[in-house]
Amino acid sequence: MSSEELRPEEFAQAADAAITDALSHNEPHDQAAVLAQAGLCGVMADEADGGLGLDLAFALPIAHAAGRLQLPLPLAEQMLLARAFAGTPQAAALAAGERLAGIAWQGTLQSGSVRLDHGPADWVLVADDHGAALVDVSAATCDAQAALDPDHPQRWLTLEGAPVLARLDAAAFEAVRRQAQLLLAEFANGAAEGALQMAASYMATRVQFGRPLSAKQAVRHLLARMRLLQDVSSAAIRRAMHADEFGAPRDTRPALAGAIAHAAFVIEKAIHLHGGMGFTWELPLHPALRAVRKLDAAFNGLSRQTGRDFIQSV
Repeated sequence: MSSEELRPEEFAQAADAAITDALSHNEPHDQAAVLAQAGLCGVMADEADGGLGLDLAFALPIAHAAGRLQLPLPLAEQMLLARAFAGTPQAAALAAGERLAGIAWQGTLQSGSVRLDHGPADWVLVADDHGAALVDVSAATCDAQAALDPDHPQRWLTLEGAPVLARLDAAAFEAVRRQAQLLLAEFANGAAEGALQMAASYMATRVQFGRPLSAKQAVRHLLARMRLLQDVSSAAIRRAMHADEFGAPRDTRPALAGAIAHAAFVIEKAIHLHGGMGFTWELPLHPALRAVRKLDAAFNGLSRQTGRDFIQSV
């Protein structure tokens, strides 16, 4: 499908409806089937693999919607890996939603264990000495870590005996890493927007001493700062998609590090503005905060390493 026939923002509107429909199902594979039927899982996959053949610009609004609507599936990774393994049976299965795929950012194939921070997965992309390998972990031993999120815990997977389905060389894995960082940054930014929308709506309707809380200057200043940080994240993600003034690709790590930090601030302040009720199921802002904190854990040390690399480069 030609990207000239569609606009990313229009596609994002359809993504909202599909993700909302998927969330009405409890089983992850049922959710994936709904998303695949709407074309979301295969938005970047080649048409020969049953996808739409669109570029990253169309996947970013979908990742944003997944964050805003608190989708627990690794949809960003699913879209990306369906593209990365083009021409293989695995790509077709991912585009069709028949299997769920994630990316392990902690651990390697050689170490024998990896940590999956985002969502359930049948297949996991794991770094190795030559690039990365797509490993079938459906029968792997799992050690759940529920400290950050008891409902959707991080999982340490033991890879002994797990079959390798396909491989990426170092260059292909680096391309996947760059695009994944932008998609996950947009996911975090979407989580921040959802929290900001809830906070702004609550402040506009909650009346104290005869006036809505949004009429208070301190509240308005805080909401404005939250919106500013979210806009900064959006601008950084869009900027990282384009080459610099010398034609070289930009480093995507600052966009991800900034989006995670900004999203955590926005969601925490949204919980604060709700009087702490954001930690209740009545006003469920805490799943968004947990999702962002798990991303922070997945890329542990990203800000420090990015800062060190920048200082060394000048």
